[in-house]
Amino acid sequence: MQAWAHDTAIVDAGAQLGEDTKVWHFSHVCAGARVGERCSFGQNVFIANDVVIGHNVKIQNNVSVYDAVTLEDDVFCGPSVVFTNVHNPRAAVPRKAEYRRTTIRRGATLGANATIVCGATVGAWAFVGAGAVVTRDVPDFALVTGVPARQTGWMSRHGEKLALPVRAVDGAEAACPATGERYRLVAGRLTLQAG
Repeated sequence: MQAWAHDTAIVDAGAQLGEDTKVWHFSHVCAGARVGERCSFGQNVFIANDVVIGHNVKIQNNVSVYDAVTLEDDVFCGPSVVFTNVHNPRAAVPRKAEYRRTTIRRGATLGANATIVCGATVGAWAFVGAGAVVTRDVPDFALVTGVPARQTGWMSRHGEKLALPVRAVDGAEAACPATGERYRLVAGRLTLQAG
């Protein structure tokens, strides 16, 4: 099925939209954007030129994805998520050559009204709580909340909180309560065990 855009949406010539991607009311996709298959952009979403979006990405209403942002496959952006690309903006000082790249890894969730300060990488399957302000990298599977965001737990691929303390000892394990998938902490990093 071809990509589809609502009559009120603007998709500039040159924008690449994958199969079955939907662009809803009053949204704008710029000419240089590269978007994968099965994505959904809610109402009033802006996608800039230097943006790469993977497959099956869901972006809820009122989100602007600015230049220098990459969203990998299966990323979820809740309503009014904020991305930035300049660390120290001034209206009178041009800084387009100083954009800092931001990457949201596969399967990560960004809760409503979360802010991702440029230059940060949010790890695979991480979960950023609603309203959190991410100012530094977030590990894979980490749950971060607050302002500034701090790690408060670990999440499964299914989006369930795991029964592991933030500072668990190496070798600590937990199972996803929904799927039974097993996770293990090694050298401070949580990994999904082969199953």
